[in-house]
Amino acid sequence: MGSVRPVDQAKLESFMGKMVGDMGAAMSGALVIVGAKLGLYKALAEIGPADSKALAAETGLAERYVREWLAAQAASGFVDYDAASGDFTLSPEQAMALADENSPVYVASAFELIASAYIDEPKITAAFRTGAGVGWHEHHECLFRGTERFFRPGYRANLVQSWLPSLEGVVDRLRGNAKVADIGCGAGASTVIMAQAFPTSRFIGFDYHEASIKRAREAAKEAGDPANLIFEVAAAKDAPGGDYDLVACFDCLHDMGDPVGAARHIRDMLKPDGTFMLVEPFAGDNIADNLNPVGRMFYSASTMICTPGSLAQEVGLALGAQAGEARLSDVLREAGFSHVRRAAETPFNMVIEARA
Repeated sequence: MGSVRPVDQAKLESFMGKMVGDMGAAMSGALVIVGAKLGLYKALAEIGPADSKALAAETGLAERYVREWLAAQAASGFVDYDAASGDFTLSPEQAMALADENSPVYVASAFELIASAYIDEPKITAAFRTGAGVGWHEHHECLFRGTERFFRPGYRANLVQSWLPSLEGVVDRLRGNAKVADIGCGAGASTVIMAQAFPTSRFIGFDYHEASIKRAREAAKEAGDPANLIFEVAAAKDAPGGDYDLVACFDCLHDMGDPVGAARHIRDMLKPDGTFMLVEPFAGDNIADNLNPVGRMFYSASTMICTPGSLAQEVGLALGAQAGEARLSDVLREAGFSHVRRAAETPFNMVIEARA
């Protein structure tokens, strides 16, 4: 048994302060879901400054609940409180993050995604003991809703404006009559955005998860049912067809059990001069590079969702959500891509271009 190290009281107090802060954050996440579902943030942004009575009247909700919710939001720093007037307000910055679903920084939906980690915790805890996987389809449905709504603002802000233009010659093809596959498309947010932006090209979204494809078809209808867009149920290694000008994977290759096999199949789907666009969570190549707030979020999500999902499939390579550019490039080169480069990045994503 090792020697007992003395406790530094100042360090203990600092650490406990951090833990209390994290406990408050973990608890307050549920209230963000409540506020988003009930339209409290949107209503406060529209009518504020307002007290609990005014906000309850505006939303048709019970005032006593609204009062307590507002106090919690103010304590979290999610809304501002004026002690003199007793009114609460959303600053323009808070409104962008919590009230405007079209904002590029809207994050309220992330908390529904996070809720799935708590709901599914017993399954993941059991998997720690057995080493078994937990498939995407085995998670609570709030994961699927939260993922769609969390990723859509980032795709809307970056995909057409910067990510696709960062790829050599791809936008010119898309303005013509290109054929595009979105592998692992989930609820179709990325596919719909591309199809709307390039109406003369054809887009097919593939995902193994039937419920996600059903939701993707609903999303397409909500977007005006573009004639150049279809969704089909198919796993990455089984996606049919060929002669694609562009194949894309958005935040999903690391979830696959056999990413090398999937990438090899994607290479075979492409025209000889076609492009594979790989969008993955931003990460450095070493753990030390990722010990930051973004890495904290992605490592946690990877523990609860991505790694178990990969382990539930054949091969079970379990890249994890923080694989990093070097490891992802190794996967692509092993799959037969000779040209691999980082084309673009944001604080949350990196975009890798690969060609045969």
